[in-house]
Amino acid sequence: MKPQLLFHAGWRVFFWAAGLWAAVSMLFWVIWLAMVGVGADPGQLGLTMPPQMWHAHEMIFGYAPAALGGFFLTAVPNWTGSKAAPERFIMLVFGLWLAGRIAVCLSGILPAWLVAVVDLAFLPVLGAKVLTQLMARPKPQNMMFLLLLGLVWVANLMVHLQWMGVTATEWRGLRGGLLTISAMIAVLGGRVTPAFTRNALLLERREDALPVTRRPLEIAGVVLPLATATAVVIGLPDVFAGALAMLAGPVVAARLIGWRGWSMRHQPIVWALHAGYAMLALGLFVWGLALLGIGPEIGALHVLGIGALGGMTLAVMSRASLGHSGRPLVAPASVALGYALLPLAVALRWAASAWDGMWLFGVISSGAIWIAVFVFYVLALWPIFFGPRVDGGHEA
Repeated sequence: MKPQLLFHAGWRVFFWAAGLWAAVSMLFWVIWLAMVGVGADPGQLGLTMPPQMWHAHEMIFGYAPAALGGFFLTAVPNWTGSKAAPERFIMLVFGLWLAGRIAVCLSGILPAWLVAVVDLAFLPVLGAKVLTQLMARPKPQNMMFLLLLGLVWVANLMVHLQWMGVTATEWRGLRGGLLTISAMIAVLGGRVTPAFTRNALLLERREDALPVTRRPLEIAGVVLPLATATAVVIGLPDVFAGALAMLAGPVVAARLIGWRGWSMRHQPIVWALHAGYAMLALGLFVWGLALLGIGPEIGALHVLGIGALGGMTLAVMSRASLGHSGRPLVAPASVALGYALLPLAVALRWAASAWDGMWLFGVISSGAIWIAVFVFYVLALWPIFFGPRVDGGHEA
């Protein structure tokens, strides 16, 4: 193990930190819930905001940006042929992300404006680096990610403005952040899922089962989730955002069907991408229904949060870590088990929102599964994050 290797590439430190924070932050939430469940009064754990809002914030604006940071710092240089970020920059931007997590956790003793400044610093610095790398080969389909990162930042600002007592935009910010990240999954997942499926099938010489893409669906499958996220962030009426989401869900599902994921059911590292994308389709549709008064909105948001965000980032982070470390693209058994367990966590969290009698059991059980999944991931890939490439190839 060589700790100094952790900052050699963006994927190393951010995929490691994302997995750790996913497990640790959820553990604090589950412990708080368990204390409430046995009749104790844990208070707000020294936080300014209610613990449930801290939990939502840290999943959307803590865990997800770490996963995105690792992805963009790794993928953008490959897209553009630009130079990868140096170690000193990776250390700087990771320090900003970590400082944001600490500041939010210490919100009970720090001024709200300082918490906001520290927590909001990460994405602009990351975005500036992504911009300089994209300018080496600017393409509209890649530049759009800067807009999406900007929307995530604005959504986080809305949350902090309420925590500072300036506005009443916390809920819109949390919703908008999750829906914007879901839109990013629609775009990025729409690229990598059929591409990786195609590559795997070609290696098996199964040219008759290759993914099929249809341009109208590809366009609609990107535009509708983007429009849904934008509608939420700018505060359009729920009925409008709900109608967009209800349209987006079936279109995303139709797009996914063409990628023929069933042909890769024997390869967890491939079907996990399809499973995450399926949760995106389901989550958008049920969230749209919820805004129209059918079904619980919190349950629908957790389909997106656990199933789409958690499932897709877990699949991409594990695959990228294996590939960039020169290892075969075969998920370790514990990580593959994690892929399979996440839909169970989704079902339990949905049931907790749909039936009052299931609430405490469903939320704690779902959280415990989430913790186990990311503990499996961190432990299985720990030698990869802290070890050299096994094939002697170039670090990226």
